[in-house]
Formats: sequence, structure tokens, C-alpha cells
Amino acid sequence: MADFDRRKFISSSGVGVGVLGAAALPAMPASAQSGAPHMIAPKKRVLMKLGCQSPPSTEEHFTFLARYGIKHVNGYPTRKDKSVPYPTVDELKALVDLGQRHNISIDMTETVSLVSGGRNSAVMLGRSPERDREIEAFQTTIKNCAEAGIPILKYNLTLLPVLRSQTVPGRGDATYRQWKLSDAQDAPLTSAGHVTTDESWERIDYFLARVVPVAEQYKIRLALHPEDPGTPPGYRGIDRVLGTVEGLKKFISLHENPYHGLNFCQGTVSENLEDPATQIYDVIRYFGERKKIFNVHFRNIRGHRNDFVAEIFPDEGSVDFVKAVRTYRDVGYDGMLMPDHVPLGTPEAELQNFAFAYGYIRGLMQSADETA
Repeated sequence: MADFDRRKFISSSGVGVGVLGAAALPAMPASAQSGAPHMIAPKKRVLMKLGCQSPPSTEEHFTFLARYGIKHVNGYPTRKDKSVPYPTVDELKALVDLGQRHNISIDMTETVSLVSGGRNSAVMLGRSPERDREIEAFQTTIKNCAEAGIPILKYNLTLLPVLRSQTVPGRGDATYRQWKLSDAQDAPLTSAGHVTTDESWERIDYFLARVVPVAEQYKIRLALHPEDPGTPPGYRGIDRVLGTVEGLKKFISLHENPYHGLNFCQGTVSENLEDPATQIYDVIRYFGERKKIFNVHFRNIRGHRNDFVAEIFPDEGSVDFVKAVRTYRDVGYDGMLMPDHVPLGTPEAELQNFAFAYGYIRGLMQSADETA
């Protein structure tokens, strides 16, 4: 007999607790016994959006993104005159229009001069008046993004390129990049020479003092990418201050503002931890609870600071991505979660690697939403 029918039978036949015994009936919750209403905690919903930053921003590539349900991206405008140090309003609007044709929102773009890859900017070299012209171009980019309707501007402040020491075989025919500090100790100085911690912070502060007020005025969020990876002080002559969690904490405290925050590259931050498998979740909570995460590069690594494999598939690294997604959910993060640095291969294979990452991340987000 079904449970419902059994209870109905007991009630109608007059059989009570005295006959069956107290153990035969389920215990009442304490709230019901006391007369208080039984409260159910509301579910924490996933607010994140699946996104992508892979170039190029073209009809063909946006068709590829749309195939996998990508509706939010970091886009790249087509610049007609590369001598102009910023994208024009028309170029940014053309990018937005391209996205609309594919039902894709351009949620973010990047600056022209403050980029990763080791192209030394005048801002981080501390050279005037060149840095003032660079800052003016950055301010113009902020204004143009506001006019075109692109809410986030990503940038880098670094004097070293993204550092990798070698490649290693991965799953199947994939190739992964690796960083071992011990294999790269004899690298020469950069053209910047020696740059101390104090000099780095002075240059960063000089920049922020001039761009954060403009970002607030035009309501454009500035998202800094951490330095990839962190290195010991003085490596190649540079004190890399934005390659540690403590450095990032100091960074967001300078000229504190709701429009001043991070492109939180989880892979890069994991690279800068001694034990990312246990430490990364507290780092996500620290910046997430302060609403300083404007975008997430959702990349796993295998290893730890100074010795790691970087470009791997998201399901095989040191960090538990199930737990990571739930941590973003719990802090109320509502921006993009995008694959980053997929394994190397042929152009076709790398597109397939992105497709794998899209499906994997979407599944994690759906699972976190249903099990909250």
C-alpha cells in the first residue's frame, strides 16, 4: 500500500499512536512541534554567463560561437588605422552590430597599448610625457566604450610577457605549455632594466589616479588581468607586484571604486599559489564578496607556483572546478565565465578544444544552479 493510502487508512480506522507505537510515525520537526513555521532557505541561483574571449571577432568566428550558445564575449574591433592608439566609436559600434547579428552581446573589449605579451608600455616604464599620452588614449577608449555601449575594458600592467618554459605532451594529440622557474633562471634583463617594488607601485598609482575617475564618470568597469605568472622579486630585473594575491589585494585598495577591479584569471591566480587545490576558493571569495571580479578566465592548471602545466583541459587540473563554480555562485558573481588558454594543436583542434570547454563549463553552471 502506498505511504499516502496507509496514512489515510490509519486515520479513518481510528488506529492511533497508542496502537502502532510512537516509532511507527515520523518525528515532527522541532519548528512544527513548537508551532513555529518551517523555513526553507532560498536557492542560490547561478547568475554567471558563459562567455568567450577567443579571436577573431568576425562573421565566421561569431557563427562558430553562436553554434555553441555563446551569447556574451570579449570582442575585438577591427581598427582601420593602427597608428591611432585607441578604437574609434564607429569601430566599436561596428563590433556591437556584428554581435547583434549573431545574438551575441559584446560585454567587454581590450585596450590597445596596455596588453599582455611583453610589449612594454610607457605607463609601466614610468616615462613622461609618453605615459601621459598613453593614459589619454586609455581615457578616450573609456569614453568610446561608453558611447558604443560596451561596459567593461580589460587591460594589463606588466613589464614581462606571459612566461612559459617549454611544451609537454597532453591527452591524445594535444600539447600543453609548462612553466618551470628552475628552467628559466638565466633569462636576461628586459629593456626596462631594474624596476623595484616601490617604482612599480608608483607607476600603477600614477595610472589609476588618472583613469579611475574617468571610468566612474562614464560607468565603465576597468578589469585588470593579473601578471602571468608571478615570479620572485628581481626576476629579469623586475619586481612583479601584480603576480601575487597580496599584490592584487593592494591593487584594488588603491583609488577604491566600484568601477575599478579585476579580470580574474583563475588560471593565473592559481599559478601564483603554493597549493591552488585548497587556496583558490578563499581567493575567489575574497574578491567576489567585494564585487571586484568583473570577468573570469576559467582556466585550470596542474601544479603550483613556479612549477605548473598551464594550458590543459578544465577537467584535469589541480583545482576542483565543481567547487569553484559553486563558489562563484555563492558570492553572487554575475559576469562571464570563459575558457582560457585551451591546449595547443592544429587550428581545427583548438576550435574543438574550445567547444569541449564550452560544454564542460555550461554543464558545471547548470549543475550548480540545480543543486544550490
